[in-house]
Amino acid sequence: MRLSYCTWGMMNTPIEDALPAIAKIGYHGFELAVTPRFPSDLYALDAAKRRRIREMCKQYNLVISAVAGHTSVCEDDPDRCQANNAMNMQRLRDTIDLANELRQEGEQPIVCSLLGGHVDDWGRLKNVIVERVGQLGDYAGSKGVIFACEPHSGTAFDLPRKALWLMEQVNHPWVKINFDISHFDILAIPIDECVPQVVPYSVHTHVKDQRGIYPHHEFLTPGSGPFDFIHYLTAMHAAGYRGWIGIEVSVQVQRKAGYDPFVDAALGYYALKHAFCASGVPLDP
Repeated sequence: MRLSYCTWGMMNTPIEDALPAIAKIGYHGFELAVTPRFPSDLYALDAAKRRRIREMCKQYNLVISAVAGHTSVCEDDPDRCQANNAMNMQRLRDTIDLANELRQEGEQPIVCSLLGGHVDDWGRLKNVIVERVGQLGDYAGSKGVIFACEPHSGTAFDLPRKALWLMEQVNHPWVKINFDISHFDILAIPIDECVPQVVPYSVHTHVKDQRGIYPHHEFLTPGSGPFDFIHYLTAMHAAGYRGWIGIEVSVQVQRKAGYDPFVDAALGYYALKHAFCASGVPLDP
């Protein structure tokens, strides 16, 4: 396994400052957040900025573990559905194009995205989700990019059983799971229950720390909460996962007074580094 840091945790930090800091801390890679409001917003990355990202990857010996595109595929408001869904689907296709453009030798490009909707919408939207995720899988496959869906608390796509059902229904070689265990942990789903179910479909991960049960939960930076990362890594390794462990700092943390993205990036790194050492799970150099 390798450690990456998602620039989601650096919402106000230019990518030119983020990547040197991520490399200096010791991360092997980074997940590039391209959602609106970020300095690296997809449509703010012109040719010069994309070229600069490629240059910095070489300069700092960093791998792009994934591109975080987080855009809903669940738009179904009859007054807005056609226009909004078309816009969202195009944004995700453009994100897939970006991942392909930033491709690095020997590395599999991945786009991670939530699927959207509300927790109560699954029954109504699940077939729409299958259709749209399948379409994105076709497009991603044409570019040699994996589209990784993230189960997320509070959304229509929130549980391991839904993840397994979607993977079975879509049944697409270029559609996988971005496994963020924090969203299962706050639903009181144990590590030993969800990991064996989800890992066979997982190509990328997020980890946070957290306490409390949804919706009365709090996301924390790894190392500042009670989550058992030693148990997590041991279970992931036993289930056969060998990909990226991606540290993500929640917006809940970033909103706190005095938030320093570099301090929290380092806290997460050393918490996971300790967990790797204590668990005996191999961490690739």
